[in-house]
Amino acid sequence: MMNWARLPLFCLLTGLLGLTGCAARAPVPLYQLDNGSPALPKQGQGVAVLLGPVQVADYLQREALLQRQANGSLLAAHDGRWAGSLAGDIDQVLLRQLAWRLDSQRLVLAPSNANFNADVQVLLTISRFDSGPQLPAVLEAQWRLLDRAGRLRDSRLVRLEQPHQGSAADQVEAQSLLLRRLAEQLSIAIQPLSASQAAAAAAEPAKPSPAQARPRTPEKPRIPLVKPVRTDVEVFRF
Repeated sequence: MMNWARLPLFCLLTGLLGLTGCAARAPVPLYQLDNGSPALPKQGQGVAVLLGPVQVADYLQREALLQRQANGSLLAAHDGRWAGSLAGDIDQVLLRQLAWRLDSQRLVLAPSNANFNADVQVLLTISRFDSGPQLPAVLEAQWRLLDRAGRLRDSRLVRLEQPHQGSAADQVEAQSLLLRRLAEQLSIAIQPLSASQAAAAAAEPAKPSPAQARPRTPEKPRIPLVKPVRTDVEVFRF
């Protein structure tokens, strides 16, 4: 038979164990990058941009929210993780930001439809994209811009930093700001390239239509028709 003097202590231990179990089962916050709610572009026939392929470093291909430590190591955060694919979030933020800044609806993620003729293709490699409780958010990347003929027109290495307050939510917001700054730099680089290509296209002579381009067959010289001489005429001799 249970000693009634020990009952309060038993209840207290049971309650503590219950609270510990609830704490262990507490849901982990999920985070997504913020695209900044850019306005929708108004031009339906703006510059045509093919975004990608966008290559993201291998260490970022996971759901864990990585934390950069002072010694350079990376640890997975215990109080948060990415909601889905970080690489997919990066694609969508850049796409929306570029469409707004270029005021164009004609932006497509690679791989695109074969019928899509891009004025500019953006090749992007992100080699670092992380932060830490005591370290700023850092974005290191390289972009290359190709024209309609596939020729390299611009290439640049970038390193961007953004301070934050230290919490997981603040770090994610800082990383979102870094992507928006990257999109701003990309749009500034794309604009003169698209303008020069539009001017070159306007200066090209108009191509003749198929009917005009068809070579004319030289006319054959006309030979006058020779009328046959009548031979049935009677000849009278006197």
